[in-house]
Amino acid sequence: MPFTIKLLVMDVDGVLTNGTISYTASGEEIKHFNVRDGYGIKQLHNAGIKTAIITGRVSPAVAYRAKELNIDKVYMGIEDKLSTLQQLSEELNIPYDNMAYVGDDLPDLEAMQAVKCPITVSNGDEQLKSMALWVTQKPGGEGALREVCDWILDDA
Repeated sequence: MPFTIKLLVMDVDGVLTNGTISYTASGEEIKHFNVRDGYGIKQLHNAGIKTAIITGRVSPAVAYRAKELNIDKVYMGIEDKLSTLQQLSEELNIPYDNMAYVGDDLPDLEAMQAVKCPITVSNGDEQLKSMALWVTQKPGGEGALREVCDWILDDA
C-alpha cells in the first residue's frame, strides 16, 4: 500500500453486521457482531491506528459494542456521512489520504470517494464495488472487517 492508514472508518449495518435488524417483542433492536471483527479492531488499536463509526441509525447495541471495543469516535443518526467525515478529519487531524473507509451501500458512497482507501464488503452495492480500492472476500458481519484489519496491518 503506497500510503499509511492512520484511521479506519466503518459503517455498521452491512459492515459490522450482516445488515439484518431484529426486534424483540418489546421493540428492542438486536444486532449480531462478529467476534473476529472485534479482535481485528483491537489489533489496529495496538498498532496505533484509530477507528471510527459513522452510521445512519441510532442504536444502543452499537454504542455498547463501540464502547466495548474502544472505538475512538462514534457518530450515529448521520445522513450526511461526508460532512461527518470532514469533521472527523479535523477533530483527529488526520487527512483523507491517511483514511480507509469501509461501507456497503449508497449512503457511504460520497465518504468512500473522499478517502484514499475506499473498501467495500463482498455483498456490498455494485456501485461501491466498482469504485472501491479493495473488496473483501467475506460478506459484512461475517468476518469482512477482520479481513480489512489484517490487510491494513500486513501493509503497516
